[in-house]
Amino acid sequence: MNLTLSPGATAALEWMQWLFFTYFICINLAYLALNYVSAFSIFRYMRGHGLHYLLKNFTSYQPPVTILVPAFNEEDSIVSSVHSLLRLNYPEFEILVVNDGSTDATLSEMVRAFELSEFPEAYRKRLETKPVRGIYASTRHPNVRLVDKLNGGKADALNAGVNCARYPLFCVVDADSVLQQDSLGRIVQPFLEDSSTVAAGGVIRVLNGCTVRDGRLVGVDLPNSMLARFQLVEYLRAFLFGRLGWSPFNALLIISGAFGMFYKERVIAVGGYNPGSVGEDMELVVRMHRQLRTERRPYRISFVPDPICWTEAPEDLGSLKNQRMRWQQGLAESLFPNMRLMFQRNGGAVGWIAFPFMLVFECIGPVIEVVGYASIVTLWLFGLVSPEAFAVFLFASVGLGVLLSVNAMFLEELSFHLYPRPRQQLKIFIAAVLENFGYRQMNSLWRLMGLVRWATGRKGKDQWGEIRRRPSWQQNDPQAQPAPVVHNAPSRDPAPTQVPAKMPNEDSKS
Repeated sequence: MNLTLSPGATAALEWMQWLFFTYFICINLAYLALNYVSAFSIFRYMRGHGLHYLLKNFTSYQPPVTILVPAFNEEDSIVSSVHSLLRLNYPEFEILVVNDGSTDATLSEMVRAFELSEFPEAYRKRLETKPVRGIYASTRHPNVRLVDKLNGGKADALNAGVNCARYPLFCVVDADSVLQQDSLGRIVQPFLEDSSTVAAGGVIRVLNGCTVRDGRLVGVDLPNSMLARFQLVEYLRAFLFGRLGWSPFNALLIISGAFGMFYKERVIAVGGYNPGSVGEDMELVVRMHRQLRTERRPYRISFVPDPICWTEAPEDLGSLKNQRMRWQQGLAESLFPNMRLMFQRNGGAVGWIAFPFMLVFECIGPVIEVVGYASIVTLWLFGLVSPEAFAVFLFASVGLGVLLSVNAMFLEELSFHLYPRPRQQLKIFIAAVLENFGYRQMNSLWRLMGLVRWATGRKGKDQWGEIRRRPSWQQNDPQAQPAPVVHNAPSRDPAPTQVPAKMPNEDSKS
């Protein structure tokens, strides 16, 4: 259809077209740079922390850890998740489930499975939370406890867990997630190698298609749903070069709420999780960067590429849409209140590079993407796009995206090799190509909707970001008992290493 537009309208559409091209080329070139940094980092990490890293006697250096499991209406997965955590190879840890006013059988399932009894324990309210109704302890497993409280959202539940945590480090794990047996021992390494470490994150992988039997991951496979496979490719990109690329510069702004380790006293010092944010995980990390930079304290926030947490990805468009809108709203809520971090005099790479990148490309980016797609379609409908311009558009928006996804796939194959069969690799490759035709554009629209929801001051439908569960990966035997925990038997061969024997010093100054 060849129609005539006014010169002003044509000029405006062409301007938006070239802005769109420039944006996509810049963001993808930045991701390619992060990809190369990540490739170097991951191979260096594998040489120093590979299969033979953990020591037989290394357990004596590992500090005790509280595993926080916030739960709201998780009756289908909470017992399996706690059984999985009980099998972790780690010398000393406690599992603290925080029941945030669930309206289903989450509490009764925990009481039944672990023989919980209410325990008259003092509750030290260092962070403000909704009232706690009771604290329970297991008569079968001395390291399993439960906090029952009124509903206040995930951030409020985590603050209650921090108040009750007995140990200096706490690890947050989602109630529908499964950790590999050595994941806790590996994510604690940054705290031992650098005493200024205040937080560390691990890799999240898609659990759909895998097999979990009585809380233990026994089979790794790909999801049957193409929608879940698209998310698998996204996770490879986000974790294997998105976050790993920023970590060497101490510029990591996100630690996943599904699997992250924190130094408790530092979290309390910055005020804990923000109950007013739907992206409480990122908001806490950004606030820690800002406060520690302002106070000029030495610190490190790290990403560790091999402690793996498996979590369920949504397989229906409604749940995925709500999740992505929530993530985008949480991103905006994390960045704008902490704008003082950007271009701060002593902001380092996080203030001068990572923060502006996240603000322009990740936060405001959906506006440019959606407007750009709309302008290209409009120009095409009016016959105003030349073949050359359309070729540039395909290269910028699709070609570089395919390149990034395939690079993430190869990086996974060269490093961790979790999907070794050729058929699995072919399926991942097909998903890496197809996600650029419709799926990423749909994501951009959802992210824009999340940004609008933030700008208009509206909250999501819930405080937990619930998704529709399809726990077909669980195979539970109601008569089965968890295997005994062998704390002092790492599953990997030893190799010498040297670690400091102290925790972060709250009084140290740079």
